[in-house]
Amino acid sequence: MSVSGLIASPSRCCLRLPDCNQGLVCRQVPSTPIASKPKAKFGKLHLERLTVSFRRWKMQKTHLIKCAMDASYGDMASESGAAMFPRINVRDPYKRLGISREASEDEIQAARNFLISKYGGHKPSVDAIEAAHDKIIMQKFYERKNPKIDIKKKVREVKQSRVVQAVTSRFQTPATKFIVKTSIAFIVLGVLTVLFPTEEGPTLQVAISLIATFYFIHDRLKSKIRTLLYGAGAFIFSWFLGTFLMVSVIPPIPILKGPRSFEVLTSLITYVLLWVSSTYLK
Repeated sequence: MSVSGLIASPSRCCLRLPDCNQGLVCRQVPSTPIASKPKAKFGKLHLERLTVSFRRWKMQKTHLIKCAMDASYGDMASESGAAMFPRINVRDPYKRLGISREASEDEIQAARNFLISKYGGHKPSVDAIEAAHDKIIMQKFYERKNPKIDIKKKVREVKQSRVVQAVTSRFQTPATKFIVKTSIAFIVLGVLTVLFPTEEGPTLQVAISLIATFYFIHDRLKSKIRTLLYGAGAFIFSWFLGTFLMVSVIPPIPILKGPRSFEVLTSLITYVLLWVSSTYLK
C-alpha cells in the first residue's frame, strides 16, 4: 500500500527521502519499533527538561519580584531623603524612645518631639515612634488609675528622711569578735530568765544585763560619762518600750506560762534592745 510517499508492508515500510544525487530514494525501515525503551527514555528525559525549565522560570520570577520591591522601597527612601529610625524594631517602648521607666510625662513628650523632628520624613519611623509614645502614655494613665505600692521606693524614702538619718548616724558596726561576745552574754541571760523564773521576777538577770551594758559600752567607747549616759538611757528606754509592747502590741505567748510570764517577756525584749545599744551605739 502507498500513502503520501510512504510504501509499507506488514513487516517493512519504505520511506522516500530526498537525495542530492539520485532524487527520491526509498529507505526501508522496520514497520514496528524494535523496542519501547528509547521511547520511554525520551519521555523521561523530556519530563526532566520541563521540570528544570519550570524551576528556572519560578526562580527568575521570584528574583524579579524581590528586585522590584527593593527598588520600590529604595526609590521611596531616596525620594524622601530622610534617615530611618535605628530603633524602629525595638519592642520595649521605653528603649525605643531612649528614656527610663521613671521618666516624667514632660520627658516622654520631649523625647517623642525630638525623634519626630529628626525622622519625620520616614513614615515607618514616625509610626514606630508614635506607637511607643502612645503605649507609654496609656501605661502611665493605667498606673495612675490603679496605683501600686512600690516597696523599694518607700524604703528608700524612709532611709533618706532626716529622722532616720539622724538615728542611724548614732550607730556604727564594731568588729565581729565584739558582736559575738555581746551576743553570747545576752543570749545566756535570756536563757537563764526563761529556764529559772522566780516569784519575784527576773530581777537578778535584769541587773546583770545592766552591768553588762555598762561594761560593753565602756569597752568600746572608752568614756565613763558617755558610758553612764548611754547605759542608763538605754536601760530606761528598753524597759519602758518592752512594757508598752507587751501591754499594747504583743499578744500573750502560750509557751511561757506562770505568774511572772509578763515580766519574763518584758525582760527578753529589754535584753534585745540593750544588746543593740551596747554593741552598735557610738
